Amino acid sequence: MLGLWLLLAQDHINIIWQHETSHFWLIILVAGINLALGLLMTRALIRRPDARILLVSLVFLTNAGFFFLHGLSTPKIILPTGSMGFDLDQPVGLTVASVFAFMSALPLDGRAAQAVLAAAPRLRAGLAVLLLAWTAASLLPGLTPLSAPPPPGGATLGVFSLFAVALYGAAAIMMFRLHRRRPAAMLVSLITAYTLLAEAMIAGMSRNNWHLSWWEWHILLTLAFVFVAYSGYLQFRHEGSSAGLFDSIALAATVRRLQAQYAQALEELVDHLRQGSVSRVPVATRLAGKFGLTEAQAAVLDRAGAALANEREISDRLAALVDVGRGARVGRAERELLTASLDRVRQAYGDVRISLVADGTVAMGSADYREADFARATPIRDGQDRLIYPLTVKGRLAGVIRVPVGVTPQDEPLAALLAHQLSIALENDRLYAELSTLFRQYMSPDVASALLADPEQAALGGSLVELTSLFADLKGFTTFSERVSPGEIVEMLNRYHTAAVPCILRNGGTIVQFVGDALLALFNAPARQPDHARAAARAGLAMQRAAERVAAEVLGEQAAGHRNTIEWPKFRVGVNTGPALVGNIGSPELRGFNAMGDCVNVAARLQSLAEPGTVVIGSTTRDLLGESAVTDPLGPLRLKGKEQPVEAFVLRSIAEDPDSGK
Repeated sequence: MLGLWLLLAQDHINIIWQHETSHFWLIILVAGINLALGLLMTRALIRRPDARILLVSLVFLTNAGFFFLHGLSTPKIILPTGSMGFDLDQPVGLTVASVFAFMSALPLDGRAAQAVLAAAPRLRAGLAVLLLAWTAASLLPGLTPLSAPPPPGGATLGVFSLFAVALYGAAAIMMFRLHRRRPAAMLVSLITAYTLLAEAMIAGMSRNNWHLSWWEWHILLTLAFVFVAYSGYLQFRHEGSSAGLFDSIALAATVRRLQAQYAQALEELVDHLRQGSVSRVPVATRLAGKFGLTEAQAAVLDRAGAALANEREISDRLAALVDVGRGARVGRAERELLTASLDRVRQAYGDVRISLVADGTVAMGSADYREADFARATPIRDGQDRLIYPLTVKGRLAGVIRVPVGVTPQDEPLAALLAHQLSIALENDRLYAELSTLFRQYMSPDVASALLADPEQAALGGSLVELTSLFADLKGFTTFSERVSPGEIVEMLNRYHTAAVPCILRNGGTIVQFVGDALLALFNAPARQPDHARAAARAGLAMQRAAERVAAEVLGEQAAGHRNTIEWPKFRVGVNTGPALVGNIGSPELRGFNAMGDCVNVAARLQSLAEPGTVVIGSTTRDLLGESAVTDPLGPLRLKGKEQPVEAFVLRSIAEDPDSGK
């Protein structure tokens, strides 16, 4: 624009150079470039219809037609002298093209885009009719004024030129905004072309035919379309195909559709590659034809698909390993563990099979394996595509796993990792089963679970907690022991405790001590209970009912066996609520979970004062039970070690708690 201003302001610089032949071939070159670009875009529309590409193709086809007519209108080519058509061919063509350029830059939605595509035949036909009519009017002598010499000062479009400048400028701005959201080299070339065409319209308003200012807008036109053509050429060189040459200027809906098609095609290729190499060539060939790929591009896509298929196989197998590790939680039955693990790994690894040791051997297929077969710490190959790995527990053979291999280069390491993971899961499951048998039977399940979850809780020390303690022992145990054999004493204790312990555990209590015929249970420690007093009272009453049933069963057995009737002792239960120090007490070598405090001591004293078959509770427990408890007061009691009398009550019954559903 600065050069145009300088040429128009300095007449001695704005010299005349009239060379009709140079002008003719320059314009024919520009027209050819426009025609090639327009035809390439039309070809792209056949494969992927898009309203924006259609409108941009009309920009180039319009300019191609009018530039060709402008070249033919050059003096001494067809017409001996200049004509109005010679002056108006380019401005008219650029003005019509500016409408298409402006429309191409609009953010066309689905309905508008469909309307433009539906109108494509009419738009092309209208353009063809316009070009034919303009050809006849401007090149046939005497038919219209367009073939006559122009008026003095040349023919111009006046305000229509400014209208075209505005449309090109608006189109360039909108294309630039699109480029900000979706950068692409072809968009940059269109922005540049629209800007140069706007400047060409401005330069052409001077109408100083054959002056340098007149030649300048021809050069601007040439630069605009050469720039677009060169950008397309570079992208063609980069991609090796013209199939996706104009995808970057397509509408957002078309881009999304193309991305979905590419993703679907790649998924299809990956699926075929995962099924086997036999189908690779047909799929690659079909995709190459569908997306206009070269043979080299199809080969690259094939390799990329193979790599992606391998990566997906590895990801699936790693995910299966993670799921096996997550599902191998302790406490799960061994058969359930192996069944669930097999169901998951078969989804990723294929036909995986597991067999466990029986009498020192493992049967897998038609072969038997022993520990000595895996002494070299290498898997055994079963055919070309299967490996057998040992499953071990504490370093000893516990079973074998057969895993398919050969799909990816990482199959064998992943198969070894799977065998190792299942060995760990199997060993943990068996160790936990043994631990559950030994560890949990020697302490309360709550304490065992707390220590397994947080071993730090086994540290010496404790904390002050409000809890309810339950003491119980058997009245008459000494007399009974004197009259029976030691075996009968153990039988009696086991039967009573077998009946009493579930009563405590069902109500959330933790048994911390068995001392001969006595036991101590805590409520609200270590597991927290919001209604621990009610739970302890309910457990005490349930113990007495269970003990009565046991005593009745014994009497029936004695009568049926015609044995001497020996009355079994009865439980006395004391329950008290208050603060106590709860934690691990003992030494680093041997410790136990227990509670210490006045609350526990009072519960023991109340139990010693209770009548056989009754439950005696302290006043704090009685207050927490409220009106739901039926009690008989015992009045103030003098307890050993207590300076002040202690209020005590015999608990007869306790109403069901409607909120708890019990």
